[in-house]
Amino acid sequence: MTGASSQMIVFEDVSKFYGEVLGVNRVNISIAPGITSLVGPNGSGKTTLMNLMTGLLRPTRGRISVLGTAPDQPEQLFRKVGYCAQFDSFPKGVTGREFVRFYLMVHGHTKAEANHLTDAALERVDLRDDAERKVAGYSKGMRQRIRLAQSIAHNPSVLILDEPLNGLDPMARAEVIRLFRQLAEEGLHLVISSHILHEVDMMSDCVVLLNNGYVVAEGDVHGVRDEMEEHPMQILIRCDRPATLAARVFEHEDVVEARLHKDRRGLFVKTRDADKFYLTLNRIVLESGINIESVAPADDDLNAVYKYLIGSEADGS
Repeated sequence: MTGASSQMIVFEDVSKFYGEVLGVNRVNISIAPGITSLVGPNGSGKTTLMNLMTGLLRPTRGRISVLGTAPDQPEQLFRKVGYCAQFDSFPKGVTGREFVRFYLMVHGHTKAEANHLTDAALERVDLRDDAERKVAGYSKGMRQRIRLAQSIAHNPSVLILDEPLNGLDPMARAEVIRLFRQLAEEGLHLVISSHILHEVDMMSDCVVLLNNGYVVAEGDVHGVRDEMEEHPMQILIRCDRPATLAARVFEHEDVVEARLHKDRRGLFVKTRDADKFYLTLNRIVLESGINIESVAPADDDLNAVYKYLIGSEADGS
């Protein structure tokens, strides 16, 4: 194991089949520290990848390494890994504090260590005031946060979080996203699955786009978008003479569509080469004296990228 790969989560030609059914196929990815989001519709392979990382599933073929540890070594693995599954599963009658503390004791911490770590984890997810309440009486958002507290309490290097924003109100979501960013800045690997695309777009350092068990793209969202030369990029231009500008830009071969915005105060331009188009736009503006108010990508986000890649399935299902 090289020094570099011991700091990464590595999938090497990994496939998982459930009998005749494909889970994931020929996955080759390396996940660096920071926030990596797995994005895809139901059945795309997100949860299968997470279960392979945590050793809950064994690959049909291929090799997985989590910071130098194979997932089939659970004692070593879960000293490094925190896991928050998508669905609730709590021992009957436990309080929030007991739920977090119990798993720390299982990890081998002393009573004093477990108490200290429990307090710190509850503080980070803002549940100190509700720690003595029974989990059965928690709201859905509180249950999500107590599971998050349990997953980070032992100070892991890797956090694997399946739909961690589900059930959280907007304020709680913002707080949890801020916590994720803090953890990433501390050097953790966070692997998050989500279908809330604008939030994934906002918090992720890297995205892995999945469809039907295959990785269809990976990288930061803008890098993924730049690689999609076969799909035109849409740009919104606000200006004082949109009709004149539309006629001028359409003369250039890198522009495939130009249409007026419905308020007739701007136009959408589709281009296969954004860099070349921006140079073209500068020249047109200098020649024509058109007054430009703003120029911005109209679809340079994860939702648009995903729709381009796999079509109508990118509706957040």
